[in-house]
Amino acid sequence: MGKYRYITNRTLVSKSGEERGRIRVIVRANSDIAEVDYKCPECLHEEHVEKPWKRPFSVKCSKCGFLIRLPRLKDEIKREKRV
Repeated sequence: MGKYRYITNRTLVSKSGEERGRIRVIVRANSDIAEVDYKCPECLHEEHVEKPWKRPFSVKCSKCGFLIRLPRLKDEIKREKRV
């Protein structure tokens, strides 16, 4: 597949429904560690973290504790079509 096993770059929505945050996740092909860059949609805190890659994937903001979930893109699109 190449150098990477998983890559995503998405906009995050706050509890109030505003698109305010971002998340980028990269998992290299020979690794089980996810490299995550995020901007929390609640407090706008930006951080880089590395954590084990597993599904479902989530990251907790180290400043405010907001749980950023990363659903499968296919499931996210289905959910948006229903609304």
